[in-house]
Formats: sequence, C-alpha cells, structure tokens
Amino acid sequence: MLSLESIQGPADLRALSPEQAGLLAPRIRQLLVDTVTRTGGHLGPNLGVVELSIALHRVFESPRDRILWDTGHQAYVHKILTGRAGALATLRQAGGLSGYPSRKESEHDVIENSHASTVLSWADGLARAQGIQGVVDRAVVAVIGDGALTGGMAWEALNNIGAAADRPVIIVLNDNTRSYAPTIGAFADHLALLRGPGAPKALFESLGLAYLGPVDGHDITSLEAALRRAAGLGRPVLVHCVTEKGRGHTPAEQDETDRCHAVRGRSTGKASGDGSRSWTSVFGGELAELGASRPDIVAITAAMLAPTGLGEFARRYPDRTIDVGIAEQHAVTAAAGLALGGMHPVVALYATFLNRAFDQLLLDTALHRAPVTFVLDRAGVTGDDGASHNGMWDMSLLQLVPGLRLAAPRDAATLRKALREAVAVHDGPTAVRFPKGSTGGDIPAVGTIAGIDVLRRGGGEDVLIVSLGAMAGTCLEVADRLTRHGFGVTVVDPRWVKPVAPALVELGLNHRLVATVEDNGRAGGTGSAIAQALSDAGAATPVRTFGIPQHFLDHGTRADLLAGAGLSAQHLARALAEILFGREIEELEHQPLVAVEQHSG
Repeated sequence: MLSLESIQGPADLRALSPEQAGLLAPRIRQLLVDTVTRTGGHLGPNLGVVELSIALHRVFESPRDRILWDTGHQAYVHKILTGRAGALATLRQAGGLSGYPSRKESEHDVIENSHASTVLSWADGLARAQGIQGVVDRAVVAVIGDGALTGGMAWEALNNIGAAADRPVIIVLNDNTRSYAPTIGAFADHLALLRGPGAPKALFESLGLAYLGPVDGHDITSLEAALRRAAGLGRPVLVHCVTEKGRGHTPAEQDETDRCHAVRGRSTGKASGDGSRSWTSVFGGELAELGASRPDIVAITAAMLAPTGLGEFARRYPDRTIDVGIAEQHAVTAAAGLALGGMHPVVALYATFLNRAFDQLLLDTALHRAPVTFVLDRAGVTGDDGASHNGMWDMSLLQLVPGLRLAAPRDAATLRKALREAVAVHDGPTAVRFPKGSTGGDIPAVGTIAGIDVLRRGGGEDVLIVSLGAMAGTCLEVADRLTRHGFGVTVVDPRWVKPVAPALVELGLNHRLVATVEDNGRAGGTGSAIAQALSDAGAATPVRTFGIPQHFLDHGTRADLLAGAGLSAQHLARALAEILFGREIEELEHQPLVAVEQHSG
C-alpha cells in the first residue's frame, strides 16, 4: 500500500500515476486531522489545499522551480510532500517543525512567509532577478489566497507583474472565499462573479495577466492541466482555483465562523485552573460594554474579527464594526479619518501586524493628534507561532511616536481600566497591549503613588523593580527571592508606560538600583525610555533593563522562550543580586532559593 512516508520528495510524487496521486489526498487529510488537533495549528487552510499542493509538486520541479506560499500557515501539505511527513508530530513544538515555511528545514521552503499579501512582491523580485541573469528554465509560482488579495501590497505587486509581458510569473489564486472569516469587499464580490458561468474576465486581463479558470481546486487532473498550460504561456498568468477551506473534516465544514482555521492542541487546551479568562476575551467583553455608553466608539479589524475579540461588539453594534480586509495600513488611516469625523475608533490588531502600519500611525494618526485607540493582542512572546508572530517590537516602535500614550496592563482588572482610560482620551492616540493566553489571577496593588501601582514594598530601598505589563508575577517572585537574601525591594507597575511618569523618576532617585522588566525587545523599549528619563533628571542611580534580545526567536512555549531570554525569576534575582553585591553570586542557585520557589509556587 502506498504510504506517505514513501514520499521523500516531489520526485517520488511525480513518479506516481494520476490514480495513485489521487489516493494520497484522503491519507494526507487524515494525517493533518490526527496531528494538528494534537499539536495545535492551522487546520482548515491546509485541509483546503491538499489537491492543489499535490498538483503543484507534480507539475513543477521544486526546488529548481520556486513555489512561494503567501500566509505560509497553509504549507503543512507542502511539508508532507517534501519529505517531512514523519516529523509532522513535532509541528510547532520546540525543536520541531515550524508552523510556517522554514529555510533551515528544507531547500523547498524558499521564503519564510507568514504574513499575508507579500508573496507577489517576492515573486516579482525573484522573476526579475532570473530575467537579469538570463535564467529561463525555472518557474516562479506564487500561491495566494483571495483573503490575502484584499491587502494593498498584493495590488502594488500586480501593478508591476502585469506590466512585464516577458516576465513569466504564475499566480495561483487559492479562492476559498475566506481569510479567517468570509472575504468581504468589492474584490470578493468580483471573484464571486468569476465563479459563475460566462463571467467576464476583464479585471485580471486588463492588468496584463492571462486568466485561466475557475478550476476545481479539488480535482488533481484539472489542476495539473491548468498549471501545465500556465507554465507554457511564457507570460504572467493567474490560475483561479476554487477550493473549500476545511474540506474533508466534518467539524471544519460545519464551522461557519472560520472553518477550524486554527485549532488548539489537546495538550494545551486545558483551563487555566484559576478561573481566569483569556486577555482577548476580557478586552472583547469590556469593549462591548463600553459600546453601550459610548455611541462614538467604532471597532475596526483587519480580517480578524473573532481572533482579536471583536465578536461580541460586532453582534451588538454591527453598524459600528468595520472589517477592512487584510489591510492594516488602510485600517489605521481610515481610523484617523473616522476620528476626524467625530468618532473614536478602536483598532484591534495583533501586535506584530502593527509593524506594517507604522507610517500611518506616525504621520496620519499621531501627527493629526487623532483620538484613535490601538489594542494590540499577542504582544510580547507568543510562542508556538514562531519568529514573525512574536509581538516583541511594539513598545520600541511606539516609543518613537510623539503624543501617543501606551498602557501595558498586568491582569484582567487593569486591562479593563486601561481600555476605559484609553477611549476617554480625546487629544491624541492611545495604545493598550497585552499577551496571548490567560490573564491569570488579578494582582492587587498595595498602594499607589501618583497613579503608579505599588505591588510590593519593604525592607529598605535597595532596588526598585519596574514591572511592565504581564511580567508582574515574575517581578513579584524576584522580590520574594531578593527579600529572603536581605535586600529591600520595591515593585511598581506604572500601568501607563508612555510617557514616563515623573513620579517613577522620583522613585528611581530614592533607590540604589532601578531594574525594568518587559517582554519586549530591549533596544529602544520602555526600559530604555525610563533610563533616559532618569538620566535627563540627573540621576546617578544605575538602571538595568531586562527584555528580549534583539534576534528572531524560534518557536516554543512562552515560558521557555522568556526563560531563554533571561526573563525567569531565578535569572533576574541572581543578576540583580550580583549588581547589588558587586560580584558574582553562585549561591543564589542553591538551597535558600529552592525554599523560595516552593513558598511562592
């Protein structure tokens, strides 16, 4: 019997008869369901591209022919067909397969593409390079979804691809009518027309591309015929493939929300045990409540309504919910326009996706002092999604924006409070950022100083630990360890981390050492801003900033990645004790701190 393990590369796949190739599809789907429901990951998108992936690797000769994947979470089948079926059980696990194309995994993974709407620019550049070098025996194939074609960058690339009739780029449009949720907008309406009989093909042809399709994306024979024809045209061409997201898995087919777009692994799906909710759901519930008393609040999503927690707001206030498609840049400037018109927009994005819209945030929003609130989910280390999805850049980028106020809540209670404070600001932009996962239990303050929450105080003024956002629990454990060794420790949470509060500077002046702890990159982060504020005040107090090193992190659990970055309580306590003692402290690794671990755990 033909097994998936016997497919060690595309050459093995091409050696199969069409009938044998067709037999692989249900086996691949079963492997995906069995594996991804255990490891977690993107199930629905991969179930929809099984036949398309098989056809691509039978027609084109990867890696000589370059197959490029947009929004690379749909490349699991590609991984299976390029010799990685036996390792799929390690998907998204530390040391295992990435959930996206990974060049260190395979020569078949040409680009590490995990954000949408970029692949056509990659293809245009690669095809131009081959043309300049006289390379004529390599195809450039770009697979892009209908949802990703709502992004402006894709159309910038199409503008260039279609203008060069002698530069063959094969665009495979994987049209499943969805990104996370159903694709919306004028382009989605046009694709719906193209799926009908006798529809005009004017849009793509008017851009200079040949158009082939629509093709049944689950018929390998039809797909292979269309792809071979496309390869023989010698010009830019779009092959329109109609697929079904979640195909072959009943729970996905019946899931009208997102067709099991991303599923949690069985090993990670346990409740938190402390009754806490996810950060996302806390934000979503609070925004929905605010919508009742604030008719000027408008929620904006970039094709991620449910993942960013806007589902309840949309249910209650559909006329005040806007989905712009995968178009973060447009979302931000449109929000500035809404603010100009008297509304208060709340733009909900993953922190890593704000990177795309920095110019619009800086010059369209902040320059105009537009009252727009940005809610940044998945800030800091996200873990198993890998390098591109870690939101470790936002606090550094936002430090550059004049007039912007930034909040980093430590728990559910401070998230609710920060959101209410943010939407009450009318003279400039605000941002509220929080991580992925459970909020944990609330961490009460033992006092406040000019709006700064004091979480722990006692034993003198040796070290001031400034806890930023979700690092509060770790900082309190650091305080426990240092206090047991005789140090006087104060732990504060400023909650609003930009601008730096004058009272925080005063606190720093009164301590021997200031330490800042954040789950953001150290370069230009909040710790750097606090150090600068103390320096500007003439403080001689040394400042030690702890954060994430400025390199791309591998995938793994949030806890493991933070520990690897030196952001565990044990590492932080030892580093601070060494500074205070002025020498290396080996004994902090030994018995006294084991007792502290047991006491605080």
